Amino acid sequence: MADIMMTSGESFEGYEIVEYLGVIDAQSAATSNVFKGFVAGATDVSDSESEKMTARMGQVIESTVSKLEKMALRRGANAIIGVSIDCAQFANYSIGTLVTGTAVKIRKRESVNNIISKELYVSNYYNRQIPRPVKIELVGEGDSVYLKSWFYNYNFEDIKAVRADVELTNLYEEKWLLKSQDFVFEKGNVSLIEAEQLACKIPAKDILLIKDAKIIISKYVTSNGIFPCNEMPINVNLSQHRLASLKEKRGIDAVAKYITDGMIWTCNCGYVNEAGAEECIICSRKQEEMKRTIKFNPDEMIAKMQEKEYVIELKDVLMEYIKNIDTQYRMELLEIMESGLQYEKSRGNMKQTVIEKVEKVFEGQ
Repeated sequence: MADIMMTSGESFEGYEIVEYLGVIDAQSAATSNVFKGFVAGATDVSDSESEKMTARMGQVIESTVSKLEKMALRRGANAIIGVSIDCAQFANYSIGTLVTGTAVKIRKRESVNNIISKELYVSNYYNRQIPRPVKIELVGEGDSVYLKSWFYNYNFEDIKAVRADVELTNLYEEKWLLKSQDFVFEKGNVSLIEAEQLACKIPAKDILLIKDAKIIISKYVTSNGIFPCNEMPINVNLSQHRLASLKEKRGIDAVAKYITDGMIWTCNCGYVNEAGAEECIICSRKQEEMKRTIKFNPDEMIAKMQEKEYVIELKDVLMEYIKNIDTQYRMELLEIMESGLQYEKSRGNMKQTVIEKVEKVFEGQ
């Protein structure tokens, strides 16, 4: 079979997508007594049974991925983006696997000397239905630096331009303030609008040092007129790494985890809604759908793991909670534990490394 590239993200570094060939999916199912304890949510699964489950599940997933690759090749694709693997459990001790993705054609970008670039998610937002800045890209070519930005357009308005200050912060906590930048859009009536590239006064050598970007809008223009923005934006309470993970799972406009205290609930877009509101006023996300995606709070489990010393003890903690964890995460967590056990035999204590991997699994929930 010809080589085909796959990613759970939306792009490949060094490549550009030249054609989208549609969503594809493949399914497989396997029945075996090795899944009996797993399907039942047992907490006393032995190490040998766990190894058998992991190995058998790996075979099922590998088979399903192979089917997906063949389907993509039949469509003329050489890559698959947005790959997602879901598992379902059935009462007859069987496990079903569904793998989905988007078939695409990609090609390698031509290498250009002396180009430095960096993308950052914008770390502030407005709780209004105005163009929401979500991402910037800085590109340095020789002595010139160019800035590009993306805005989320909740109302699909025909946005013509946005005037805003851009605040950049580097690793030394030094700041650059780019005043009154005019972002202009060729196509402004879609959900994610991309501004034309503009020059900015930042040394190219400093691009890779930049760690944070904020955009403060002063006014914007639509086909209906000019609108001021007199309020200050809200800062995102997440690191760039966690923000990226949240956006990957919840959407490019996501800035906060869904939480509720029974009186109010905070949407992924950051807006705080009243408890009786079925959907968010700003982005129309439905509260029930967000609730369904958060069936398990990992904080308590991770706190217990921190009290342990070795990976075998971390696995014991995992098995206490595994029946409450979404099916899509169970196999990944078991694989992390098995890998940690193997490395601990040759490399010494792997507790913190394993816990960090477990935390990453649940980032963005």
